[in-house]
Amino acid sequence: MKDFIVPFSKDLDLKKYETKAPKEFHDKEKNKKMLSDIVKEIDYYQNILYAEGKQSLLIVFQGIDAAGKDSSIRAIMTGVNPQGVEVTSFKTPTSQEYKYNYLWRHQNKIPQKGKIGIFNRSHYENVLISRVHPQFILNENIPSVNSLNDINEKFFNQRYDEINKFEKFLENNGTQVLKFFLNISKDEQKKRFIKRIENKEKNWKFSSSDLKEREFWNQYQKAFTLALQNTSTDYSPWFIIPCDYKSYGQLIMGYLIKETLKKMHPKFPNIDNQEKKELDISYKNLLKE
Repeated sequence: MKDFIVPFSKDLDLKKYETKAPKEFHDKEKNKKMLSDIVKEIDYYQNILYAEGKQSLLIVFQGIDAAGKDSSIRAIMTGVNPQGVEVTSFKTPTSQEYKYNYLWRHQNKIPQKGKIGIFNRSHYENVLISRVHPQFILNENIPSVNSLNDINEKFFNQRYDEINKFEKFLENNGTQVLKFFLNISKDEQKKRFIKRIENKEKNWKFSSSDLKEREFWNQYQKAFTLALQNTSTDYSPWFIIPCDYKSYGQLIMGYLIKETLKKMHPKFPNIDNQEKKELDISYKNLLKE
């Protein structure tokens, strides 16, 4: 999986990362079967994580429009006990949310111990769409930001640092953060937009604003590059997932989730002697019925 991890340095070249799948992974049904087996293991570890109640896993799905965030979450997490999974989709902040700091609404959705939390888009929107459209930051009413001139590299470098510290805080307190950037080509995005227009059942997914944002493709690629290279850390690395071929990207992400849960070493809680005695008594009473 070293091919997908973002190095902990400042020289990321997003163009060098593949968006397509190797030929041996072009069999969609085979990919789905392998993912199905992996999901069973995810469910197994999630069950232990829930019983242990000491740790949690936060999974970030980030990517440009039509990258496949929704379908990937559905494909990977279907089959996992829903009682132990919390999914949050972050849209444009509300007027109420703008009254707080930019991390507030994300902090409030951190998964409780024992659960897997999923962010469909995330706190990274504050250094992605906010970098492409800095005027949005003016809505935050930050004392030191009075105009667009105040939203410069120093401003974003401070945000990268704050996000890194936020994720370190989570890690220190039992929440592992796993971050996926769903990497697709501009041609693939075009194909998916066309499908959304041609397929009546997918019309609801398309908006004319999607095309307007597509005009900022290069700016978004720069924003992604800067965010990834400045916030990929040893405790919370980014993984760049090739997603032109959805089932392949989903297979990789499923594997990484499984491996992360495994490395967290969740354990079923031990019971003390008194609890063992109570179990024995209950067991004997049940056998007597």
